[in-house]
Amino acid sequence: MAESISGRLRAAMARYASAGLTAITIPETVGYGALRDTIDAYAAGFHAWGVARGMTVGVIAPKSLAGIAAYFGAMQAGACACFLEPGLAPEALAEQAEVVGMRHLVVDETLIERFTVPALAALAIKPLAAVRGEGAYVDEALGPQDNAMLLFTSGSTGRPKGVLLRHGALICNAEGVLSHTGTSPEDRLLHVMPLHHTNGVNNQLIVPFLAGASLILADRFKPEIAIEHLRRDGPTYMTGVPTIYARMLPHLTDGERFPNLKFLRCGSAPITPALHEQIEAAFGVPLVVSYGLSEATCTSTMNPPKARKIGTIGTVLAGQELRLFNPVTDAPAPEGGEGEIRITGPALMAGYLGSTDQPIVDGWLRTGDLGRFDADGFLAITGRIKDVIIRGGENISPALIERQLATHPAIRDCCVVGAPDADLGEVPVAFVVLREGESLDEAGLKDFIRGSLARIYVPAQIRSLDILPTNGVGKTDRKSLRSLLAA
Repeated sequence: MAESISGRLRAAMARYASAGLTAITIPETVGYGALRDTIDAYAAGFHAWGVARGMTVGVIAPKSLAGIAAYFGAMQAGACACFLEPGLAPEALAEQAEVVGMRHLVVDETLIERFTVPALAALAIKPLAAVRGEGAYVDEALGPQDNAMLLFTSGSTGRPKGVLLRHGALICNAEGVLSHTGTSPEDRLLHVMPLHHTNGVNNQLIVPFLAGASLILADRFKPEIAIEHLRRDGPTYMTGVPTIYARMLPHLTDGERFPNLKFLRCGSAPITPALHEQIEAAFGVPLVVSYGLSEATCTSTMNPPKARKIGTIGTVLAGQELRLFNPVTDAPAPEGGEGEIRITGPALMAGYLGSTDQPIVDGWLRTGDLGRFDADGFLAITGRIKDVIIRGGENISPALIERQLATHPAIRDCCVVGAPDADLGEVPVAFVVLREGESLDEAGLKDFIRGSLARIYVPAQIRSLDILPTNGVGKTDRKSLRSLLAA
């Protein structure tokens, strides 16, 4: 079992248990021995439930020992584990489950009533406590090519699709991040990001557990609470998106310093050099910017904590290969020139579930992002081919909002684009063409979207146009709409 991420974690936890190390300090103190035993017990419970290798198991839980242990227990039993968003509507969860063939779901006792509904009748659902078994179960035959983790993304189509990751991909990502950051048992991570986000699991559970570090688990991000943890509990590092740090700034005392804090990590969304410098000045430590996609497990480039370069996303992690290509001709970009970022290596996903889309061509993941290397091998993002809007680190599909708006009786045509936002990085703005005789009711349209989609999908603005601009092939010209916003 040594070449599965489950085997790596179990062996590491045994070593750290022998050394008396603590895995979780808040909200409760959990030693590495207790964590390992709880994962073993959940693995035994899943095995007794009939969960076998290759099956997909969903987990809905807050950040807790039980939720984390159930997740890794399912993986250790051979299942493909998936943290699901606790705020998901049951109908949306049913669609995700159908797309990926998920048949088993475990839910924290405090949330289970919301998911015991007819829409989820096709799922076998149990509360967390009912799944925990006795003793231990380990699928010893697990290897790098077995499925380990499932993540959901909507991409540019607005429909759910599963990103399928194998054990070898998780190992590759973890080794690269450990090498770049030097995480060790002396480290303590303040964990504020959601577990259904790839970073929340891969870099903020797997990496610190492999390193023997300890975790402070903050179930939901609130700037005041995060700062109180920094003041009181002595984390050595924290990971977030630009919006998280921007929202913490007003709550900091001028000149305040946190003696144990070594650096802050940042990714999942673009950050301006001005905000980067502001965050470093306020916290008094380096802000380490990284870059990655769920389709390549999590992280592909990262700034070294002791040698970061503002305005870049860092250098390529060990075990991965990243090159720039002309997105039209597929020719390699000239040295120092701009090109589409493409990634290859063991960290790539096995593929999408529920989609015929295939961004991996000839072994290379086409990211849709444009970049340029400097002479020292640091990569900078120069633009984005794709239209996905990144709001505070969360990917928003314009098509999902457009699909909903198009069902409103007053709307004849619509297009949603991202607009720069000082707090969130980007926010959606909708341009609509109204039917004859209709007038723009912006508040009413926002309420209409809010009735079916999560709060993050509600456009910051809705503007009316007589006609949407089109390009040479008749497609809506999103670039022109962005220019209109800029003007």
